[in-house]
Amino acid sequence: MRLLQEAIEMVPNLQPAQVSGSVVTIRGLTIQVKHLPLSVGSTITLEAGSSNGTHSMRHGEVVGFQGDEHIIMLYDALDGIQPGARVQGSNVSGRYAALGRGLLGRVVDGLGRPIDGRGPIRTETKRPLIGDGVEPLARSPLNQPMPTGIRVIDAMTTIGRGQRMGIFSRPGVGKSTLLAAMARHAASDVNVIALIGERGREVQEFIEGTLGPEGLAKSVVVVSTSDESPLLRVRASLLATAIAEYFRDLNGGQDVLLAMDSLTRFAQAQRQVGLASGEQPAMRGYPPSVFAMLPILVERAGAVEKGGSITGLYTVLVESDDMAEPISDASQSVLDGHIVLCPDRAARGQYPAVDCLQSISRVAERVSDENHRAGRIELRSLLSALGEVEELVAIGAYAKGSDPVTDTALELRDRLEAFFVQDANVSSSYPDTCRELVQLATDAIRLRKRMASVKPASAKNPSNGTST
Repeated sequence: MRLLQEAIEMVPNLQPAQVSGSVVTIRGLTIQVKHLPLSVGSTITLEAGSSNGTHSMRHGEVVGFQGDEHIIMLYDALDGIQPGARVQGSNVSGRYAALGRGLLGRVVDGLGRPIDGRGPIRTETKRPLIGDGVEPLARSPLNQPMPTGIRVIDAMTTIGRGQRMGIFSRPGVGKSTLLAAMARHAASDVNVIALIGERGREVQEFIEGTLGPEGLAKSVVVVSTSDESPLLRVRASLLATAIAEYFRDLNGGQDVLLAMDSLTRFAQAQRQVGLASGEQPAMRGYPPSVFAMLPILVERAGAVEKGGSITGLYTVLVESDDMAEPISDASQSVLDGHIVLCPDRAARGQYPAVDCLQSISRVAERVSDENHRAGRIELRSLLSALGEVEELVAIGAYAKGSDPVTDTALELRDRLEAFFVQDANVSSSYPDTCRELVQLATDAIRLRKRMASVKPASAKNPSNGTST
């Protein structure tokens, strides 16, 4: 028994058997290697040379194989790699993340390494980057609101704890600003923010200027910029989700806000990985693995019965305002709702530029009370009426008295705009938002009834049969 116990104690310190192969050729972003009997997902190291005669070790993963040759992709650049270069690896998956409470308030890269200059991070456990997800019957119903502090969202597209929501727009309309404001003001215990494929200069601006010290204090930021390997960008997306799962299950369960900017760049990175590993392009150049990976990533968010919740916010870049393009269409099918940002509102300097008529939350009715639902319906009808006569009003062709709903909407237009516009640094409490919504809807109903009771200007005078 003593020998058995000693053997068991030695197991954690044993090193996996190393195998080695050699580089055959480089094709695009991938390296073909022979004599490397490893499974897909295994980690490798490769020795690369340089112009000054020194050597460096590059790291990567096995992403596929063709015949007796393995296809690998690196986390680093391909320069300095020569034919016959030695590749070492072990049959140990690299898709694991070291996690711990020490991640809170830190900024890490796609491999979980700190990049904020604040030293190493203390970790406590390891988890797979792609876990088993949440069983359908282990999920808890979404019946509690997740206040975001953004008045237009809390009022018109109310989000539930554990919901997966998309923020759709073309570039430059305010997705990142809105995402950061929600991270600062949302009623969550922990925020996990994934900046996938961002421009390098925007990362520090986002963290210091947009997110701010208060937002960073309760956040973990995972960064993989646009100039990094597509494999690293995919890994960063999976790492952020694994971190969110860790904090969700911590201390009996916490409410986590997972904000990913953007889901489109994750899909583009997976497209590069798929095409480079030999997949055939399908819809508009996207291989099938992209549409398989989207639900694998998104379905890991949600609320669990015995634990906390992950509320997922995913920005989606819409090409040419086409909500039916492949990634936008696929994202809508796997998410629980979408917030659409309007370029025209953004051009007028109105923040947040949310288009309330195109935006929808599939759980809003379930997490709102009766007064909230009635107020939302009333304001939607007013906004719809304004949209229908906007051009007529602009050219002075609308005749007042034609429709009580439209007249009411025009009368309250300034109040509606004031309600929906909000400074990014200001948070609106959920009770105050609901109270203002109900008050505005009540005033609109009263005004509409009063206008409906007034005789239209085109009505005929019964005394002489002429129009008054």
